[in-house]
Amino acid sequence: SLMKILHLSDTHNNHRRLRDLPEADVVVHSGDFCMVGTEQEALEFLNWFCDLPYKHKIFICGNHDDCLYGANIDGLDSNVHYLCNSGVEIEGVKFYGVPMFMGDCITDRQSCNYAKIPSDTDVLITHSPAYGILDYDDGINYGSEEILTKLSDLHLKAHLFGHIHAQHGILEQNGITFSNGAIVNADYTILSTPNIIIVENA
Repeated sequence: SLMKILHLSDTHNNHRRLRDLPEADVVVHSGDFCMVGTEQEALEFLNWFCDLPYKHKIFICGNHDDCLYGANIDGLDSNVHYLCNSGVEIEGVKFYGVPMFMGDCITDRQSCNYAKIPSDTDVLITHSPAYGILDYDDGINYGSEEILTKLSDLHLKAHLFGHIHAQHGILEQNGITFSNGAIVNADYTILSTPNIIIVENA
């Protein structure tokens, strides 16, 4: 059968401007729900996210969500999954999430995080794109070469990310659906239409 995933990313405190979100089996937010990164912003987002009428919800943190670095997020509903270098299996599909905390990126910890992505992952959720895939802005490819290298070890159905607002969209490549779910545009004024990704769950 088919699983329908609604992919959001980089909402930067604009989540309540999202109206009439489409139906889906799972909603995934791939980070940067905050702007400044305060706990108040994060709580505001989580209240909204937990109330969304989807059967399953998954989120990871981006580089603007540093207040959750090392945090244990308690009290989430059982159908809301915070992935932080961890995974969850939903209806036969294995999701795995790697956040983008600056404290990891300025050390070698982020390389270790990417290296630990399990080989049986179906849907990879990162905040950063892989190098060269929906990651281009202002003459620079901002994506991670480590993610790109790791992709060749995996047999993904989909890779969901954000971070580079200018590259919102979906790309099919080598049998993988790549989704840059960035909702806000470069200057945070316009909201893009959320991406819908379909994956097979055997």
